[in-house]
Amino acid sequence: MSKPDPATAPTLTHFDAQGQAHMVDVSAKPATHRIAVANGRIEMHPATLAIIKAGTAKKGDVLGVARIAGIMAAKKTSDLIPLCHPLALTRVAVEFELAPSGQAVQCTATVETVGPTGVEMEALTAVQVALLTIYDMCKAVDRNMAIEGVRVTQKRGGKSDRY
Repeated sequence: MSKPDPATAPTLTHFDAQGQAHMVDVSAKPATHRIAVANGRIEMHPATLAIIKAGTAKKGDVLGVARIAGIMAAKKTSDLIPLCHPLALTRVAVEFELAPSGQAVQCTATVETVGPTGVEMEALTAVQVALLTIYDMCKAVDRNMAIEGVRVTQKRGGKSDRY
């Protein structure tokens, strides 16, 4: 296997020439409409999903609370991820779908802004925190829940535009 050519290899943007971590300067980048979509799921026992679906969890409306938690998390991403830019988000939507298998909740977060940098981190943070909230609200009945498959599934805007 050959070594990658350092001249054409992608670089990590959050490090300067000396290898020190820094916030990326986006001041020269144009403000464009940017959208990111992230997905993930939480696997659980069918009985746990039945409780969520019926709305009988002791802590209340699990998906309603998780939706608000995801939206709040997207808005606070720069407080959680050290080198993230604080962004004026124009839209955050967190949606849930109960898996037909009866053993998972799928979460999708869509985040938008008009600015010089993308919103992938905000979408990922929204999904993670929404799923963690489901775990927190249901752990009394199911400690074996597992958060899986969290990833960016779509990105639009900026220099690279679509992903």
